[in-house]
Amino acid sequence: MHRILLKKRHLEDHSKIGSLFRDFILGGQDGLVNVLGVILGIAIATKDPKIVIIAGLAATFAESVSMGAVAYTSAKAEEDYYHSQEKVEKNEIKTIPKAETKEVYDIYYKKGFRGKLLGDIVKNITSNKSRWLDIMMKEELNLTSEFINPIKSAIVVFFAALIGSFIPLTAFFFMPINSAIILSLIISAIALFITGAIEAKFTLGNWFKKGLQLSVIGMTAALVGFIIGKLTGYA
Repeated sequence: MHRILLKKRHLEDHSKIGSLFRDFILGGQDGLVNVLGVILGIAIATKDPKIVIIAGLAATFAESVSMGAVAYTSAKAEEDYYHSQEKVEKNEIKTIPKAETKEVYDIYYKKGFRGKLLGDIVKNITSNKSRWLDIMMKEELNLTSEFINPIKSAIVVFFAALIGSFIPLTAFFFMPINSAIILSLIISAIALFITGAIEAKFTLGNWFKKGLQLSVIGMTAALVGFIIGKLTGYA
């Protein structure tokens, strides 16, 4: 039993670490793409690296704070929703146990269990209210109690967006405007490709295709920024 509990805890911890890493990847890519579009448009329009840096820093911190706040509210909402549905299921087990027992029966009937084995499974589950509730949450509602701490999620996304946003901006601190634009595009495309490849490890899909897809998205944002910069620029 002790080994089973340790294995379960290991799987839960691994799941949470994976979720936080996904938050980092997604926060970083969003920060990079959004700031890339902004600073490229301003760079093309003004040809002034100081304005690009000021606008880029403003966009960087605004984007990072905004994404961190969204990550917090999203994680909190997921947890709140779980507990609200848990309360409903608890009440139903208490007030309409026959209907809930039938639902357990139907769940395992659909899984292919029949006869005495099916009856034993239903009896075993419904004999323990905690186990019963857990099964209803997972099997009927497809909800899990493995939550990411909202504060942790917000912090991870904030710093990921911050780091991602600085990737296209850094070149403008050290190089002439035209060279900075080119280097920013190259570095951003490479960073997005790597990000997409890593993201594919946590989701379904080919790493090369995912990397290429993110690079295209980033370059599309840059193109939009370029067009807006050309249309509004005076240089």
